[in-house]
Amino acid sequence: MQPQFEVFFDIETKTWFTETGTRKLEDLGVSIVCMYIRPEEQMLAFWEKDFDQMWQYFRRADRIIGFNTLRFDVPVLAPYAPPDFAKLNHFDIYNELKLANDSHGASLNAIAKQSIGKGKNDSGENATLYWQLGDAESLAKLEKYCRMDVEITRDVYDFALKNGYLQYIDRWNTPRHIEVDFSYHIKGVSTQPSLF
Repeated sequence: MQPQFEVFFDIETKTWFTETGTRKLEDLGVSIVCMYIRPEEQMLAFWEKDFDQMWQYFRRADRIIGFNTLRFDVPVLAPYAPPDFAKLNHFDIYNELKLANDSHGASLNAIAKQSIGKGKNDSGENATLYWQLGDAESLAKLEKYCRMDVEITRDVYDFALKNGYLQYIDRWNTPRHIEVDFSYHIKGVSTQPSLF
């Protein structure tokens, strides 16, 4: 089954936990959401004033693809999101990797470096700083960083979909090669052979 519509997305926050004085994800605020949509092959960016325009893409998606989105991005977006957002067709690469790897995860950067040969050139900490500076140059850097995260997520996903594995070097400096299945499965179809 070929997907009709895929959305890859990432968010950046306005603040970090050290600034909010709380561990509540919904208190971090969202500065920008970037998404890449297929089959249009189009990158989109939404600042807070534009958020009402982006839910239509999420709702259309056969699969909403991100990295650690179920534990981070979706809860952080909760104050802005329609009630059904968390129930849509989310596909979290981090979550899938943990399931395949008996609960051991890895950062997107570590996976990207070893699987697709490229990594990030900036950090989430800088992203919040760019937002707080607020000038045109800083906001351009913020958008570039968010777009880069989406591109890396897309390329890691495509690599896993094509090759059936992801690889990274874990925190103990051990190379890991994890088999994953990112293919689409038809719901409700039994794979048990018929007895007749």
